[in-house]
Amino acid sequence: MIRVAVVGAAGYIGGELLRLLIGHPEVEVVGAVSSRFPGKRVDGVHPNLRAATDLLFCSAEEVTECDAVFLALPHRVAMGQVEEWSQRAKLVIDLTGDFRLNDTAVFERYYGEQHQAPHLLDEFVPGLPELHREALRGADMVSVPGCMAAAGVLALYPLIARDLIDVQAGAQFDARTGSSGSGATAGPANLHAERSGAMRVFAPTGHRHEAEITRHLGLPAAMTATGVEAVRGVQTICHATLRPGVDKQTVRRAFREQYADEPFVRVVAHQRGIFRYPDPKILLGSNYCDVGYALDEDAGRLTTIAALDNLVKGGAGNALQCLNIRMGWPETLGLTFPGLHPL
Repeated sequence: MIRVAVVGAAGYIGGELLRLLIGHPEVEVVGAVSSRFPGKRVDGVHPNLRAATDLLFCSAEEVTECDAVFLALPHRVAMGQVEEWSQRAKLVIDLTGDFRLNDTAVFERYYGEQHQAPHLLDEFVPGLPELHREALRGADMVSVPGCMAAAGVLALYPLIARDLIDVQAGAQFDARTGSSGSGATAGPANLHAERSGAMRVFAPTGHRHEAEITRHLGLPAAMTATGVEAVRGVQTICHATLRPGVDKQTVRRAFREQYADEPFVRVVAHQRGIFRYPDPKILLGSNYCDVGYALDEDAGRLTTIAALDNLVKGGAGNALQCLNIRMGWPETLGLTFPGLHPL
């Protein structure tokens, strides 16, 4: 049994972390840190946790020592606190964007300010088990990728790994996300009256997750991000150019071989059915990422599709998966919920 704390526990990601950690057989939650609600009941903010816990939110000062800490803070806040938390915890798992990029110039371009802890950038292992599992086994600092970045990387990685893609041509990612991706304190754009019925392009170019994809896949990535009416869920569609001679059977084999033993990635590319391609609707609450593909062999154009729950595989669940790997526990421990249908 290890002791863990969640910093930023009142947010949506923080609430998902608490939901997963409270039910984990090897974890004791010793701190649910919130600067807004210290002393208040956790289930007052996260009503789905009624009867699951009697935890109270606490201040950061009340957490003096623990084995692992999850930082679910706003972007650009974690980098100012990480060294303090690393003194209190043996393992730091960051869910913000602060340590997802290992180049200070790229960070400044996408986040609009200088990095406050550049000396720590190379200390953080990327928290994407499907690419960095071995490094995670000995990591003391982990940076969980963004939800749309995780989906985009997993949708294209099998083909990159086998050199089936024209890397120089780059790739275009079209991402759609539900309103929870904006966080629990989002502004006027996420009021129901403004969001309901909308398909709002909020990042036509230059979304920060494209820099993460470029880092992990090694190809130029361009992303367009659109907010849709759903609360949870991400779907990322990628368009790339195959190398000459690559056919549908080769693409299919690449996906099947790459993810044959992955517990949380499923290849979904069927000939018929309502859900023949990845759809976040059936993944809500689960730690799965479904990936699929379609191919225009004559033109050499490939379309890949990935879907996940942005708060679970795109955040808290992925973080717990990293913890399981780091501690040597079964990777699926506490993460076997299959999702709901219909919803």
